[in-house]
Amino acid sequence: MSAGDPAVLTRLALTIAARRGADPATSHTARLLAEGPARCAQKFGEEAFETAIAAATGDREGLTAEAADALYHLLVTLEAAGVSFDAVLAELARREGVSGVAEKASRAKGA
Repeated sequence: MSAGDPAVLTRLALTIAARRGADPATSHTARLLAEGPARCAQKFGEEAFETAIAAATGDREGLTAEAADALYHLLVTLEAAGVSFDAVLAELARREGVSGVAEKASRAKGA
């Protein structure tokens, strides 16, 4: 396993799912999940904002740390909302090779 192994996100998603039934007193993830999807989404939004600030200010070290936090909180939010990481990966695979302009236009027609 290398430091740049993208499978780490899948392993993290599985760990988060396993923490759903853990004791909130001993697991930060279990505590977040127990607080519900809205709280998890709020935490994700906070981390996403901090990620954007680090990027905008050119803080590469901060951006790295905040991006990791944002990814973690996104996975917690997905778990809290009952959306599997596999479903997100499948959606990304569906969009692969499709122009962003074309993909966005197809969503606008279906809305």
